Parts: sequence; structure tokens; C-alpha cells
Amino acid sequence: MATVLSMPRSGRKVDYGYGLYFGLHMAGFLTTTLLMTWGLFVFFFLAIGGFSLDGMMNHVQNLTSRYLSADVGRVDQFKLIVGGVHMVLSAAIIFFRRHAILPRDAGRQERPA
Repeated sequence: MATVLSMPRSGRKVDYGYGLYFGLHMAGFLTTTLLMTWGLFVFFFLAIGGFSLDGMMNHVQNLTSRYLSADVGRVDQFKLIVGGVHMVLSAAIIFFRRHAILPRDAGRQERPA
């Protein structure tokens, strides 16, 4: 009869609940970061439009007409620029919000002031 080698079992158990909690927390963190970067794009167009809705829509319409009339090379360059700016803004927001990446431990007591 052959003997079966078994791995020694450690006393630790995997906490799947905390894993799911962390996953939901991280999904929320990334979602809010994405919304903040989109908000910065809107703020940029609002700023170049003189902080008026009419000015912002005028600039967006100008960008749209130029995008639609551009050739394939220019469209690819534009996509690269927008993607690069989006990555830089996302990295900056994640850097400034790095304290919120890990969820707070609900069981830990707060220090008194």
C-alpha cells in the first residue's frame, strides 16, 4: 500500500469575509478615483470656457468637430494624449488618497485626542 504524504496544516484559517470586504472597498476606491478624474476633465473644460456652461459647451463642440474631421493618425495621437493625461491624473489622485486604500479596522479603538 502506498502512503499519502499530506501537507502539515497550519492553525491559520483564511478569512474570506475580509477578502470580500477588501475587494468591495478597493472597487469603491477605484470607482471614486475614476469619477474624480472624469470630474477633473469636466473642470478643465469648464475653466477654459470661462466657468460658464455656454463657454464649456462651445469648447466641447469645437473639440468634437475637430475630432470628427481628423484623420486616423491624429485620432490615434489624441487618444494617446487623453489616455496619458488620464493615467497621470489617476496616479496623482491615488497618491493623495493613499491613506484610503486599506480599509479601517472596525475592531480597533480610536485614540483619544
